[in-house]
Amino acid sequence: MESFREFIQQFKKNKAAVVGAWIVLLLVVCAIFAPLLAPHDPYVQNAQDRLLKPIWEHGGNAKYLLGTDDLGRDILSRLIYGARISLTIGIVSMGIAVFFGTILGLIAGYFGGKTDAVIMRIMDIMFALPSILLIVIVVAVLGPSLTNAMLAIGFVGIPGFARLVRSSVLGEKEKEYVIASKINGSSHLRLICKVIFPNCIIPLIVQTTMGFASTVLEAAALSFLGLGAQPPKPEWGAMLMNSMQYIATAPWMLVFPGVMIFLTVMSFNLVGDGIMDALDPKRAS
Repeated sequence: MESFREFIQQFKKNKAAVVGAWIVLLLVVCAIFAPLLAPHDPYVQNAQDRLLKPIWEHGGNAKYLLGTDDLGRDILSRLIYGARISLTIGIVSMGIAVFFGTILGLIAGYFGGKTDAVIMRIMDIMFALPSILLIVIVVAVLGPSLTNAMLAIGFVGIPGFARLVRSSVLGEKEKEYVIASKINGSSHLRLICKVIFPNCIIPLIVQTTMGFASTVLEAAALSFLGLGAQPPKPEWGAMLMNSMQYIATAPWMLVFPGVMIFLTVMSFNLVGDGIMDALDPKRAS
């Protein structure tokens, strides 16, 4: 408990990270309470209210604070529900990447030899291709959908976590406390899960937080290309794609989802940087 208080105190020293944490908290609240916060159903179309401007512009309507899209749907409601979709993408994709990447990294780092060589060569092959290209290939094979996009993003994220965990295991497994556990007769499973792995969690937490931002950006890019969330889902990347033809006549359709993507990516990166500084005070000084 004392160490957690120290972590919070160190984290608060990074003002940018605190701002990022508040934005993340706001996104989480929007995602959880979207049905209560959204003023309208994000899927309901109203032809009479097409392309209404935001309330502060001439011709705006107080009923739709951020205006409406080409089908008369409330943009604010779609943005709020979009937070739920984006955070779900991040949680599922990061869950896949962290789970499988951690297992492969632990096995490769602990056993070494041929096992390490085989696993890491496969990871190197995956690293050889640009991540977005590999994601597009996977989604193209599986078919365009939100579920397949999450699977593809999670799959492509595995090598990064595998390398990170492997590096941590290599640094830990020759230390005295691990050798002492071996002498005491601990099994391989106990050594990996209860002795070595707890000391690899800190870099894993930082990488996961940073990676969360990347998954949101990659999911938005896939939806923008028509390979991720499919209409009428209120996903920010899909909203961007739909708004491109109205960039001159209804720019608010493009601006608001773009701002949400920017804020989400920035906030998670700031939080990740703050966590890194809090866990390594020397870096912040």
